[in-house]
Amino acid sequence: MTRKVAFLFLGETLLIPHLYPIVEALAAKSDVPIELWVSTSVHETLLARWAAPFPNVRVRRAPGFRAVADDGTGRNPVLPAKIPMLLRLLPYLRSAAVVVCAEQTSLWLPRLFPMRAKFVKTSHGVGSMSARDDPRRRAAALTLVPSELERRTYLDRGFAAERFVATGYVKADFTHRTHAAPPFADTRPVVLYTPHWQQHRSSWWRWGAEVVRRLVADGRYNLIFAPHQRLVERAPEVADLMREIGDLPHVHCDIDGFAMVDGSYTGVADVYLGDTSSQVIEFLMRPRPCVFLNAGGAAWAGDPNYAMWACGEVVGDVADVVAAVDRSALKHAGFVAVQAEFAGRSLGAVEGGAARAAEEVLRLLEAPPAR
Repeated sequence: MTRKVAFLFLGETLLIPHLYPIVEALAAKSDVPIELWVSTSVHETLLARWAAPFPNVRVRRAPGFRAVADDGTGRNPVLPAKIPMLLRLLPYLRSAAVVVCAEQTSLWLPRLFPMRAKFVKTSHGVGSMSARDDPRRRAAALTLVPSELERRTYLDRGFAAERFVATGYVKADFTHRTHAAPPFADTRPVVLYTPHWQQHRSSWWRWGAEVVRRLVADGRYNLIFAPHQRLVERAPEVADLMREIGDLPHVHCDIDGFAMVDGSYTGVADVYLGDTSSQVIEFLMRPRPCVFLNAGGAAWAGDPNYAMWACGEVVGDVADVVAAVDRSALKHAGFVAVQAEFAGRSLGAVEGGAARAAEEVLRLLEAPPAR
């Protein structure tokens, strides 16, 4: 086994900004050989472009690699089946000392097979509703989380303390954003609507289309409608609505663009409108007005699963959504302190997370091999 680190870029493009900053930080700190295993030509194009300055980084095609239509902008592709790809990749990973991933599916390998390589799982997204009880998590030699608050949620479940490290929010160090300014010709306030993809957590199924149509018809706001990439898989009518309104000058729709996941929209929006997506925590790295949609009538007050809803007005009637957006700037002063405290607890440090994560990978690389 060589002193090699493998990074797995096998899943949706939304995982890339949570994982790639560690690659850059590690390549800058060390000459250790780094392999980036990719599942599609979209991943390959992006990573090869960014990694070109680093001589110790090599982009490799995973077995079952899929070449897809690719305009070079990072549109989320249709992925090959991940389990067969992982099984075929297994012999190649046996030559790595450390394997780093951002999703749980890859942890089937150390859970089911004897491997000397140590797996590092880094977080993608944060928030009070993150799934933490999956037994695959115990197969990781090390899990990197953004904050001590997040780390504590695992320790309270009986996970070994030495296997969880709070690094700060790695995605905050991602530097390859698509948009540095709002994608509109005028300066109307920008509202970002990001419904979650899971039905029990989402405002989409009850209110979504009406929320969008009310904001569009109002006309006083630029709307970025950018739901989670996986929403369209479960609600194909999302794509129909986007086709209906997407050509309007004050509407920007995105369902598969890289800008949805690289921090562009949370960076340029003036108002966040959503339900329980962890994107609100990224948005709150810089406190701004938020409006939350309680489409399901949840008894949310005091429920830790809805802790983020303390950061803005919670709307219980779809007819009040536009008015709540109108009020949000005036009411924002009452939420600034709560937002800053919530984002700080949830995200940890918003600078240097990738460097700290790279240091942990190097530390694990120098430790004795797993048996």
